[in-house]
Amino acid sequence: MKRLVSILVSGVILLLIYWKIDFSGLIGVFRECDRPWMAISLGMVIPLTMLTAGRLQMLMPGTGGKGYEPEPELIPDPWDLKPDPARLSFWEANQLILAASSLNMVLPSKMGDIAKAYFMRDRGHLTGFLALSLVVFEKACDMLSLLLWCVFGLLLYPQKDWLFWVMTVSVLSGLVLGLLLLGWPRFAQFFFRQAERIAPKKMGKKLVTLSHSWQEMHDYFWGDRPRLAKISAISIFIWFLHLLQIWFFILALRAWVPFVTNLALSPLAILAGLLPLTFAGVGTRDAALILFYAPYFNAATAAALGVLCTSRYFIPAIAGLPFLGQYLSVAREIRRG
Repeated sequence: MKRLVSILVSGVILLLIYWKIDFSGLIGVFRECDRPWMAISLGMVIPLTMLTAGRLQMLMPGTGGKGYEPEPELIPDPWDLKPDPARLSFWEANQLILAASSLNMVLPSKMGDIAKAYFMRDRGHLTGFLALSLVVFEKACDMLSLLLWCVFGLLLYPQKDWLFWVMTVSVLSGLVLGLLLLGWPRFAQFFFRQAERIAPKKMGKKLVTLSHSWQEMHDYFWGDRPRLAKISAISIFIWFLHLLQIWFFILALRAWVPFVTNLALSPLAILAGLLPLTFAGVGTRDAALILFYAPYFNAATAAALGVLCTSRYFIPAIAGLPFLGQYLSVAREIRRG
């Protein structure tokens, strides 16, 4: 029911947007697009998926690492040049990323990401909390990297009115909070205890599980600081490429925005799409793009940019459909649990 409501809200917002801008104007923007730039920008989905899969490989413990229990009777993965039952092969990591994208589209509460934790537990012989902690750390790196680029862009953004100052302070506060949670275990424990006290009973149980996973994550990743630094750097680079892709979308639509300005505006639109109001951020993200990019190009071009930004989620989801079957049983296990 929640998913149906979110789809309905997305549909209503899109209808209002397209009614106001004239749908034929949106079609005209795509007809006049720069096709080579369009191919380049859409094609960036491939290296982004591969980099994300490589990072997922790095998150898994190696042989003899913490959370690993050797199981010699396992059949080695033929796609891995150096088979290691504790690690995902590159091909398997790509499958998992794409299948999770598909599950996130059709199931609530980012269940695809949770399914990754279940699969890594089964495939990598990790403890349940450690598997969940890997996914939590992956999502935390993504969010903090996005906020970091957003703060960088907002600080350099030249046309700041009171609204942009409020957003700058808000995003910077979120970045500082995230860094404290990630780097200061005592603060994280205090934060989760306070959150558990004020949260509803059902949410409180989830917070208890999350707090345990968060502590496991601290113990696991801070014990290997060189790898922590490497994964953090890769996450920041991945999100640089995400924002570069959006800038390439703008070039493909024959519009122009300074790249540093795009570093400020596109993360704000992505954050708007994360609000739990619409289906996959469709609608809220589109409206934010029209609002934030109004000084640089018209609403029809911004709406076209919204369609392209949505494609960043739908293309991996479609590519993950052939691999979805083997992960549906994991999703059913999660729902039964």
